[in-house]
Amino acid sequence: MDHRIEKDTMGDIEVPADRLWGAQTQRSLQNFRIGSERMRRPMIRAMGLVKQAAARVNAELGGIPTEVAQAIDGAAKEVIRGDLDDHFPLVVYQTGSGTQSNMNSNEVIANRANQILGQPLGSKSPVHPNDHVNHAQSTNDSFPTAIHVASASECHDRLLPALESLRGCFTELAEKYSGIVKIGRTHLQDATPLTLGQEIGGWADQLRISEHQIKAALELVCELPIGGTAVGTGLNTREGYSEMVPLVLAGTTGIPFVAAPDKFAQLGGKEALVALSGGLKTLATALHKIANDVRWLASGPRCGIGEITIPANEPGSSIMPGKVNPTQSEAMTMVCARVIGNDSTIGFSGALGNFELNVYMPVIGDCILQSIDILAASMDSFRENCAGGIEPVQERIDELLHRSLMLVTALNPHIGYDNAADVAKTAHAEGKTLREVAIEKGYCSGAQFDEWVVPSEMV
Repeated sequence: MDHRIEKDTMGDIEVPADRLWGAQTQRSLQNFRIGSERMRRPMIRAMGLVKQAAARVNAELGGIPTEVAQAIDGAAKEVIRGDLDDHFPLVVYQTGSGTQSNMNSNEVIANRANQILGQPLGSKSPVHPNDHVNHAQSTNDSFPTAIHVASASECHDRLLPALESLRGCFTELAEKYSGIVKIGRTHLQDATPLTLGQEIGGWADQLRISEHQIKAALELVCELPIGGTAVGTGLNTREGYSEMVPLVLAGTTGIPFVAAPDKFAQLGGKEALVALSGGLKTLATALHKIANDVRWLASGPRCGIGEITIPANEPGSSIMPGKVNPTQSEAMTMVCARVIGNDSTIGFSGALGNFELNVYMPVIGDCILQSIDILAASMDSFRENCAGGIEPVQERIDELLHRSLMLVTALNPHIGYDNAADVAKTAHAEGKTLREVAIEKGYCSGAQFDEWVVPSEMV
């Protein structure tokens, strides 16, 4: 047969015979045909981790039989590994608590556990999706716990390593190019000199600041609401459960998860996730500035600034032969735009909890996991295909440095601001050098100018 009959409190419903999900998942498929964004792999993995940890603790506390817990554990491991991803078909836009996705996890794990034990799909015995897999849980605490676990795991495993690698790349370049003096720019106008190493070192420290904010936010994300059940009171849990499940998750993942001190705050509010999204937005603003600087500095090759070169990775135009574009910068800035947009969605959603529950959780989870994913991937791509290949164009750097009128700033202590401004304006208007004008106006001798205006001593 192509279908089997599954049952829930609403009655019978046909489910494809080869699918591990049950009645509630099938109803969600029929009732929420909205968009194509499905639950992300890190979220599915996290649900498996939460169900596994809960089963282990529930067995230890006597809530479910040991043999049932072991079967749940085995099925959950397959979910964690990704073996059963095809059985998680639900879209993000569903009930605001994530109930259908929580039940999707319960049904898949229960059916797979029963299948391993030699029982037919849909039997709900000896492993029941609600009574055993969801024991001592509500969607209202298990689903946000999974969002926290997924977000923290992705940050520790992917985002922070990618960030540290890119920062390390810039730190190395800053040291390598510490002796190259170039013109600075403020307001997109010429400014006083600095070294190329100082400029790139600023990028590295922007990433340090962003990393600090993300790590600070993760401390709160590691506080888990599991054990709050429906409204935060912990109804239907056993003593010690809410403390033990985070410890099991910490042992499994290597991330320092702990019990949230107040479950009411965690179920009704989403401040920890809003704060983490803010950290991701901070990183996005830093990366956007860096990527923009890189493409401006590399603009040209003949009619732009052209102070650095970046790797030429692919043809840049379908009509202009030989054109090469700063594609990694462009990809990075688009990622940053999406992350900033995701933060707006998360902030809006986090503000709209009502009483004891926030009902925007699936979209919060999807947005924050997408932001982590594309930030990590774009930083790796930018480092590998652009940043690591940045090289100075010394001739162009020297040309622009010595043409700059803002070297006149070095004259301020010697001839005064007003006289120095007179030199700069006259030189610009008459197309002369600063040195020529300063001497003509009698503000200094040639020897004095050469002694006072030394770009390498202005950095």
